[in-house]
Amino acid sequence: MSPLEGDFDAGEPGVPHRPADRAVLLAHGAGAGRNAAPLLATARALAAAGIPALRFDFPYRSAGRRAPDRPAVLLHAVREAAAELSGRTGLPPERLVLGGRSMGGRYCSLAVGDPDDALPALGLLLLGYPLHPAGKPDNLRVEHFPRLRCPVLFVSGDRDALGGKADLEHWAKTIPGPVAFHWLAGGDHGFRVPKALGGPGEASVMAEVAEASAAWVAALPAWEK
Repeated sequence: MSPLEGDFDAGEPGVPHRPADRAVLLAHGAGAGRNAAPLLATARALAAAGIPALRFDFPYRSAGRRAPDRPAVLLHAVREAAAELSGRTGLPPERLVLGGRSMGGRYCSLAVGDPDDALPALGLLLLGYPLHPAGKPDNLRVEHFPRLRCPVLFVSGDRDALGGKADLEHWAKTIPGPVAFHWLAGGDHGFRVPKALGGPGEASVMAEVAEASAAWVAALPAWEK
């Protein structure tokens, strides 16, 4: 995959599945790459369900830089990766679920909600949507929400400092498409649950994220050719 770097998970080896009628694009957050724990766990759960997934790195990550690319570059990378996934699976763009962690999920939603050139999608899978920057609760990232007409799943910690439960549920009401939530009890923006709040450990939390995500993707409408 060039100039992007990515990993294509097409299903469990040796396990027969019906031909996939959907696939998932998973973009990473600002501080981690395509091998971040939530993306890996989700891709594996999808593969077990026979749903292909593509995890990819934004250009800045592939180049070894820490600072994210400019918005236009990030949006272009989402479109390029979606086209790559469509080509690999033979599925039309409207059969792809787009999303990922924090910044990556946000830019997928911006591409789908583009007022001039909306990217088609079967759904949006938003893992830890950053409703606002850290410490700036008035700088809301919701201007495109009224243009999101596909199904959306928000998977977030109920202690997320970048998008509290009440605020996210409030602003999600401006989305015309069907909206669902999966709340991680005690989870912060990084999906960490302190032991003091009964945290079950990272592996269990990642499994919960993956299972909720894969179940939602699998339940989306079938392809009527």
